[in-house]
Amino acid sequence: MQQTELFDIDAKNPCIGVCQSGKRGYCKGCLRSREERFYWDNLSQGQKIKVLTLCEMRKKKLNNKKMKQKEAELLAEINASAPEQLSFFE
Repeated sequence: MQQTELFDIDAKNPCIGVCQSGKRGYCKGCLRSREERFYWDNLSQGQKIKVLTLCEMRKKKLNNKKMKQKEAELLAEINASAPEQLSFFE
C-alpha cells in the first residue's frame, strides 16, 4: 500500500491554462493525455493521483531530454570556437 492511499490527498486539476497538444499528444501545460484531461472529473481520487504521478514522470523525462540537448549544443559551441585547444572534449 502506498502512502497516497492512506491519506485523502487534494488531487486538484493540474491545468495551468496552456492547453496545446505536443508531438506525442500530451498537453504542453500539464502533460496529461487527451483522455486524462477529458475524463478528469470522472476519475476516482486514486486514479487522479496516478495521473499526477504519470505527469511528474513525463515532466522529468522531458526535462532530462532538454538538458541533454542543451549539453550537446554547449559542447558544439565550445568545439567550434577553439577545436585545437579543446580536443580533450572528444
